[in-house]
Order: sequence, then structure tokens, then C-alpha cells
Amino acid sequence: MTTRTRVSALSALPDGPVEVAGWVDTVRDQKKVQFVILRDESGAVQLVNPAVRELEAETPDSAERLALTETISALNAGTFIRVTGELKADERVKLGGLEIKISGLTVVTEAQPEPPIAEDSSVDKRMDWRFLDLRRPDANLIFRIQTTFEHALRCWWVDNDFIELHTPKLMASASESRAELFEMDYFDTKAYLAQSPQFFKQMAQPAGFGAIFEIGPAFRADPSFTSRHATEFTSVDAEMSWVESHEDVMAMHEAVIVAGLTAVKEKHGDAIAAAYGVELEVPTLPFPRIPLATAHEILAARSYTVPRADGDLDPEGERQLSAYVKEEFGHDFVFVTDYFTNIRPFYHMRHEGNGELTNSYDLIYNGTEISTGAQREHRVDVLIEQAREKGLDPEELDFYLDFFRHGVPPHGGFGMGLARFLMLMLGLPSIRETTYLFRGPNRLLP
Repeated sequence: MTTRTRVSALSALPDGPVEVAGWVDTVRDQKKVQFVILRDESGAVQLVNPAVRELEAETPDSAERLALTETISALNAGTFIRVTGELKADERVKLGGLEIKISGLTVVTEAQPEPPIAEDSSVDKRMDWRFLDLRRPDANLIFRIQTTFEHALRCWWVDNDFIELHTPKLMASASESRAELFEMDYFDTKAYLAQSPQFFKQMAQPAGFGAIFEIGPAFRADPSFTSRHATEFTSVDAEMSWVESHEDVMAMHEAVIVAGLTAVKEKHGDAIAAAYGVELEVPTLPFPRIPLATAHEILAARSYTVPRADGDLDPEGERQLSAYVKEEFGHDFVFVTDYFTNIRPFYHMRHEGNGELTNSYDLIYNGTEISTGAQREHRVDVLIEQAREKGLDPEELDFYLDFFRHGVPPHGGFGMGLARFLMLMLGLPSIRETTYLFRGPNRLLP
């Protein structure tokens, strides 16, 4: 291991010798003094060097100081350097009140003079050079937030006796429907990339796991170019037994979100405000709940009619409903419940006594849907009939239906896109910003 000190740790050190390493952010090359802003994964610090512009015969180390000055003058932004020097606290220094006087500098890897992207580069151009784009402190912060958020979710689930699973992403048949599936050759047969872990989440219920969660990849062959869709994304999923309705699923869902946002606000709240101008709010419990039919009435009262024929909300309807909820309840989240059967998959349980409605919900956050959840149908005869209604062949679902032929408790769960959640949390325009390496219909590199 190297002996370097992370920039974030410098403030805890006394004045004295120190070694740091990182990328050159900027160089101010003045006649008598040189300033270098050095950035590592934890922060930035100012380096200073009294410039020597010519040899001074009477000064023993003049040649070394001249060589150091010339090296600093030639530094390009992005060059990776290792520096030894004297750390000194100086309140006049704007960058953390610390400064390092350089005694030695080694160029580890040199960057090209002209970086391929700039602050005003388009998002697609930045995605072409994502490893450089991610050096931005605000981009780096996103993935620290993501880490904190995921850890908090896991802690909540583990503390509540959930089991973490890693379900397969290669499947012999469709996980939900034939739509939006990537098909691939698999030896002498065909396989599909899983669009969700839905079937395997449910398999854990007759297996006796009780409650499970997974944070893992999912794939959708969706030729969409919107700001909120990707062909490969990280899905946050949970499923649990012994539910009486989708209300139980919503209670779990909102509790785990509050745990995640609480952890993020405590650790990164100030940094989020500084980088994105967002004062992160931890929502109160319970989240508002509005049946879909009532949502349409609310939108009509706001002079908006959803143009969709199937009765589902469109993006503008979601924004309008969120605005209403913010006005009436002061809340950033709303559960839209009791979705119509025609817009839900075959495995959603239907209302007792009303086959036109399902025990399901969508969760909307800051104007955009982020998740779907439901109580699942656990009666195999009902599942078969509902699959046929959706145009599915029960024989092709036989491996799935077997789960329900050997005793399965009532259960339910949800799936949620991680990148979309982070995008809405930080007020960013696209999930490209909150995805490490974005995959879409026209992007497979880097």
C-alpha cells in the first residue's frame, strides 16, 4: 500500500510533512509562485511552490527548484501526480484552509493537453468519455450517495429478517411477458435476459424464506430514448409472505425508503445542497394513498385529462398529481393504488368482488413513477385463468405455476429502479447521470 494521505484526511493532521496523490485540476503559474489544485477521490487541496525561473549559483538546490518549477509549468489538467511537501493550516486559503508547500513532485501518468470533454459538453459526449466525466466532484458524489442509500436499505431489510438473494439473469422463458425481452443463443436452445426477478422472488415464498430482497441488474429490450429508461438497469426488489393486502407491501416499501433517505441526508445532506441546490427531505409516514380512479378525478378538477385509452397515468398526469399532493399534503411521495386489471400483469391479485381492479400500486416521487408493487395471486387455478386472459400460454409458464401447486402463502412485493430514484432525489435531468455506465438502444460503449 502507498503512504499517501487522502485529501479528506488532511484536516485532522498537524502541520508537517505529508504525501498526497491525485489529478491536477488547475494550475496557476505566476511569476513568483505556482499554485496547483490537486484532486483525489475524497476532495481537493491547494499546492504551492515558490517559483525559481533561473539558476542561482549561490543557492545549493537551485537546479532542483528550477526543474520543479518547469515541471509544474508543463502540467496538463488531468495529469496524475504524487507530491511530498509540508502541510500548513492557513485560514486565508479558500480551499479548506490548508495548503501544501511542494518539496517533491513526480508525474505518474501524463494527460493529453486538450481534454476531450468540457463542462458544456453534451450528455452524449460526456458518456463517450464517462471515466473523465466521473472525475467531477458532483458526479463522484452521486455514487457515494448510491452506496449510502443501498447500505441503508440492506440494513433495514436485514434488521427485519429479510434474506438477500441473487437471482439468475438467464431464463428459459419470459419472466413477465414476451414483450421487451432480449433473446440470445444458449448452446442448442434459446435464452432470455431477465427483465425482472419477479418469478424467482415469488419462488422464495413457497421455499419458506418468508421475506427476501435483491439489488441487481435487469434488462428491457425497450427502444425508448426517454430520460428515465435504460436497456440495462439496477432493480431494487423485495417480496414477503403473509400479507393481507397491498397495504402491507406499501408499509414495508415506505419504511425502507425513509430509512434510505434518512441515511443519505445525515451523511450527504450538506454536500447535496452545495452540489445540486437540493435540500433533501425525509418524508413523513405514512405516504399519501390515492386510488387511480380518484387520481383521474383530481386531474380533471385541475383541467387535465389523461390522453391514454387504457386508464393509466401518463408522465404529465404523474406530474400534475404530484403537484396536487405537494399542495395538499406537503409530501414528495404518493401511492396510486387500485390499478385497473387491463394494465396490470396476470400475477397481480384482483379485488375480492371486483375483478376490474387489482391489489396493486405505483409509487410516484417528485412527479415521476419509480416503482410498481402488488399483492400477488397465490391460487394456481386463478393464476392460470388470468394468464389466459392476458394471452399467455400456461404451458410455457408451467415451471412458474409449479411454485403454486405445493403450498404458497399469500405474498406481495415491489420492484424499483435505482437510477431513476437517484435522478429524482437529486433533481437531475436523466438517469444517464445516475448510472455508472449507461446502456440504451444506441449505447454499448464504454
